[in-house]
Amino acid sequence: MSHSHTVNITGHKMDENKILSEQDKHWAAVKKYWYLVTLVVPVAILISSGLAYATGQGAWLWLLALVFWVVIPVLDAFVREDSFNPTAEQEMELQKNSSYYKNILYSATILNWLGLIAMTYVVVSGDWSWFHIIGAFLSVGALHAVGLTMSHELGHKMNDKTQVLFAQIGSACSGYAHFNIEHNKGHHKDVATPEDPASSKMGENIYKFALRELPGAAVRGWTLEAERLKRQNRSVFSIHNELIQTSLITLVGYAAMTYFIGLAALPFLLICAAYGWFQLTMANYIEHYGLLRQTLENGRFERCQPHHSWNNNFKASNLLTLHLQRHSDHHAHPTRAYQLLRDYADAPQLPQGYPAMMGLALFPPAWRYVMDSRVVDWADGDMNKVNIDPAKRDEIFRKFHREAEKTEDAKAA
Repeated sequence: MSHSHTVNITGHKMDENKILSEQDKHWAAVKKYWYLVTLVVPVAILISSGLAYATGQGAWLWLLALVFWVVIPVLDAFVREDSFNPTAEQEMELQKNSSYYKNILYSATILNWLGLIAMTYVVVSGDWSWFHIIGAFLSVGALHAVGLTMSHELGHKMNDKTQVLFAQIGSACSGYAHFNIEHNKGHHKDVATPEDPASSKMGENIYKFALRELPGAAVRGWTLEAERLKRQNRSVFSIHNELIQTSLITLVGYAAMTYFIGLAALPFLLICAAYGWFQLTMANYIEHYGLLRQTLENGRFERCQPHHSWNNNFKASNLLTLHLQRHSDHHAHPTRAYQLLRDYADAPQLPQGYPAMMGLALFPPAWRYVMDSRVVDWADGDMNKVNIDPAKRDEIFRKFHREAEKTEDAKAA
C-alpha cells in the first residue's frame, strides 16, 4: 500500500495513509469512548479504598499502582499501536464535540479529589502494614501524576476561564501550584535547551535531574508570575497571584481533611503529593532527553521543532496521558486539544510508553543503555548537537563522538 503524507510548516511529515484502513476507521468511530479511560484512575482509587475498608484486605491499596506500573505497560506491549491522524473532516467533528472531551476532564478532576479523600480516610483509619501503606502511596502518586496530566491539558487553554479554573483545582490536588504558569511560559519557551530545568540532559540520571528540575521549576514559576504582576502594577503577594490562588485551594482541602480525618492525614497527604511531583518529573525527564535546539547566528536558539521531542504511539498509555506522548505536535501547537493531537511519522520515537519508560528511568544504567544510542542516532553521531550534562561531557564525547566519523564513512560507502 502506498503512503501519503502531509508536511507541516516545519517540514516534518504526518503519515495519513492508515486513515484509509477499515481498522482505523473503526478506531476513529469508537476512540471517543476510550478516552473515558481517564476516569478509570480516580474510580480505581475509590473502588480500591472502598474494598480495602470493607474487607480489611490491604492488598487492595495497591490496585492503581499495579494498573499504572504493570497493566498499562503490558497492554502497550501487546496492543496494536495508534498512529491514526484525524482527517480535516474528522477534526471538524471532534472540535464540534469539544464539550464532551472537556467534561471528561472536569469530571475526572473532581473525582481525583474524592479519590484522594477516600484513600486518605481509609489509610488513616485502618491498621495497615507498611507494605500496604506503601501501596497506597504509590497508588495516590499515580492518581496525582494522571491528575497533573489533566491539569496540563486544561491549563494550556488560557482563554477559557472554566478550563483554567479546573486546571488550578487539579494542580491543587497534589499541591503543585506553579505548574501551569511555569510550564506554559517557561518550559514551552526554553524547551530542549540547557536553560530549561524541565529538559533533561544526556548523561543526567533521573535523580540528579529531579534535584535540578523540582526547585528550578518552582523558582521559575514564581519569577514568571511576579513579572506578570509587576507589569500590572500589582503585588506578588496579592490574591491575583495564580500560584497563591492554587495554593489556597490546596491549603483549604488538606486542612479540611486533616481536621475531619485526623492529624495523621497530613503527613500522608504531603508524602503522596511529593511522590506525585516526582512522577511528573519522571515524565519531564523522558520527553526531551538529550535533544537540543541549535544556536542560530544571532545567538538565539532555533525554533522548537518536532525532532526536539520524544514521541510514541502506544495505545493504552496514550489514552491514559491524553495523547501527551504525541509530544511533538503538542509543542508545535500547545493549545491543540488532546483529541486532535497528531503523530509525526519522522519524529524521534521512544521504545515504550511513558509508564514503562518512567520505570526504566529509575535504573540509570538501564536507561542509558536503551536511550543513549537513540540520542546518538538522532544527532548522527555529532555530540555537539546534543544537550549533554556538563559533568558527563568528556565521557560522552570519548564514547560516542567518534561515531560521527563512522556515520560519515558509512554514508560514503
